[in-house]
Amino acid sequence: MAKTHAYGTTLTWDSELVAGLNAINGISISADTVEVTTHDSADGYKEFIPGLLDAGEITLEGFFDYTDTAGQQAMLTDMNARSTKEAVITFPTATGTTWTFNGMLTSLKIGDAPVDNAIAFSATIKISGKPTLAVATSAGLTNPFFAVSNSAVVTPTKSGSIYSYVATVLTNVTSVAVTPVAEAGVITVNGNVVGTSQASSPITLGEAGTNTTITIVVTETNKAPKTYTILVARAA
Repeated sequence: MAKTHAYGTTLTWDSELVAGLNAINGISISADTVEVTTHDSADGYKEFIPGLLDAGEITLEGFFDYTDTAGQQAMLTDMNARSTKEAVITFPTATGTTWTFNGMLTSLKIGDAPVDNAIAFSATIKISGKPTLAVATSAGLTNPFFAVSNSAVVTPTKSGSIYSYVATVLTNVTSVAVTPVAEAGVITVNGNVVGTSQASSPITLGEAGTNTTITIVVTETNKAPKTYTILVARAA
């Protein structure tokens, strides 16, 4: 499971980067419910159907940057004008992930000014309409995708869009090599970099009758990786 530190996340307001932020509290979508209980509802339980969706609001926290005329100060200008603008949350580049939405400022605070800390900045943006989550993913493996040595029988049929496989080998096979194919990105096999169409180092299998997992990861710059797993079953 891929996990990424949040450091480096940014927010733009009307295409301008907002400076000085140390917390961008994310989007939480909720659904209203509509009660449709009738005298015929089974067993005396209330019944509901989904209602409208609400993307809620996000809050920003950080420090006041008096030089940030295009970001922090522009947000105040837009609040005074009751303007709705496009905002984009961009997560660290390794994830290739963004939230894009329209919103309006419902609160903005410059201060407090404690004697032992920097001047604070905070804001709340109410989201209007549907936000869009976009994840740029690596292209992944390409035809013929990969090969497993020692006459392994692979199921299901190999494809760039199928991510889990079983490869069966004879009982006397103690190791296999994997040859991955990708047109772009860095390929790793069990964490070791392997060139496209090049065989990995031999991977030792478990005892006869056991399974060994091999992981292929393809990662392009500024895109989320694609991960494939091959469960190698050594016959008993």
